[in-house]
Amino acid sequence: MLLSFQSAVLRSSFRLYRLRSTSSPSSTCAIRKFLPILHDFTAELGQHQPSFSVPASRIRILSQPSEFYSMLLDMINSAEKRIFLSSLYIGASENELISALAHQLAEKQSLHLYLQLDLNRSTRPGPSSTATILLPLLRAFPDRVHVSLFRSPSLRGIMAKIVPPRFNEGWGTWHAKIYGADNDVIISGANLSKDYFTNRRDRYIRFTAQRHLSDYCFNFLQEITPLSYRLLPAEATTQNNPNTHSYVREDYALVWPDRDTHPHHIVEKIHRVLTSFQEKHCHNQEEGRKEEIVCASDDNIILFPIIQAGQFSVREEERFFQLLFGYLKKAAMRAAFAPVGSLPAGVSSIAQERPLMDVTSGYFNLYKPYQKLFFAHPQVAVRIVAASPKANGFYGSQGISGRIPEGYTFLEQKFMKAAKRMANMFSRFGSGHSNVELSEWEKSGWTYHAKGLWLSPSAESSPVLSLFGSTNLNSRSADIDTELSFVMIIPPSRSLSISPPLKCRAAANLVVKDSGEADSLVMDPVAILREQLAREVADLRKDVKPWQGDSRKVRWLTKVIVWLVGNKL
Repeated sequence: MLLSFQSAVLRSSFRLYRLRSTSSPSSTCAIRKFLPILHDFTAELGQHQPSFSVPASRIRILSQPSEFYSMLLDMINSAEKRIFLSSLYIGASENELISALAHQLAEKQSLHLYLQLDLNRSTRPGPSSTATILLPLLRAFPDRVHVSLFRSPSLRGIMAKIVPPRFNEGWGTWHAKIYGADNDVIISGANLSKDYFTNRRDRYIRFTAQRHLSDYCFNFLQEITPLSYRLLPAEATTQNNPNTHSYVREDYALVWPDRDTHPHHIVEKIHRVLTSFQEKHCHNQEEGRKEEIVCASDDNIILFPIIQAGQFSVREEERFFQLLFGYLKKAAMRAAFAPVGSLPAGVSSIAQERPLMDVTSGYFNLYKPYQKLFFAHPQVAVRIVAASPKANGFYGSQGISGRIPEGYTFLEQKFMKAAKRMANMFSRFGSGHSNVELSEWEKSGWTYHAKGLWLSPSAESSPVLSLFGSTNLNSRSADIDTELSFVMIIPPSRSLSISPPLKCRAAANLVVKDSGEADSLVMDPVAILREQLAREVADLRKDVKPWQGDSRKVRWLTKVIVWLVGNKL
């Protein structure tokens, strides 16, 4: 398996070698003009966010649910000290996953398992809830299995009593998707359920042998544990438990660990915990490592974790977007005032080399402040991929949830009308045509759950920045749920380094002889990673078609429902 992967990397590198030798003047010019902006943006983002310098060769972008599941099992089966999994829930049919966890715990007596899940989603009534299927693990390894269930404090009082279990997630969930074992981590948007392992498209990025990054993710979950319910078998607790906020349901107990704080009164405490956690990781990094991060060696990328928890007044994702579009505006200004002679032959206008932003969300209800940024910056071409109604996970559901795909169509219609209105105000880049293009993803038998963005200096170049993780980029992700995402900054290539003139250790080139097609081949991990990102976008777009929402009828009752609960979609 390792040899086949190395062969694939070798083939990819050769394709990059061929492509690089024939790259267009327009693409090269766009990248060179974009480099100072990328560098300045990275430096300013680093003043606010924790950051990690990660070798590009230690990053692998997966494309299929089956790959994600196979790699997840491999990580579990090789874990020695810790497994930490953060998800919305674990599916009722995941017997193989539970068995793999049990087997490894039995094999490794020092191994600990940590699970951070959402309480409302994991305790839906019935014999196959997440809480119920985890009881055998808790009983078999009571000292080494730690299950924490986060409950949003927003749903309380009379509403907590009358809202049906299927809809109580609308007041906020634990939504971070982190899957780690020892020093390996997968960051994804996928949950731990059968469809996410088989026929639901998402994004999955694996980092191997990255202790600092793994520790950050593990510690992030540990910060939330004291403010989450602890899941235990009912028989492990006593009726005389002095904590009145704990309770028993069916055959399990939910134990509240903080006797001094009511579960509904944790908003300020969580705000302090999350902000101090980020500040600690910003300020306490060793000086040498901080220099390495700012400098970024030729084979390293820079990774910034971004927390968005609107109900707790933590809005790092919004700051990221505002900062990014501010620098994109600066890039446009530089291009606008560039001397005419500085453009290579064949590049006749700014529009030909404007940055390209690819955006996707399985639940497209783009947060209003983000909409304004997209519309107010026509110098950035934006391609959006959303799920078609048939690719929406609620398609065909019974009752009111069956209207959810139609509700997203209504939201998309409103978005596109706003895009056309704004295009008339900013007609410089397209004579009244919007800089935003919306497409829909549909594949027979599949649903769509991918989310994030990719930024390229031009339409002809590969991405140099990507946002990935749990955020859907919608109002719910911004205001209600608790999200963890990552911004990845990728230097364009060895010859176009973003590094400032500091003392950085440059990784040695690995040269491979290939007399059949080239005299030599330089293995450039950064270029390979950029190609992986470009391929990720291309693979997602293989199953897209033009948006057809303007021809779909939305019933008036659906419009009323969206008006009432639109921010929860």
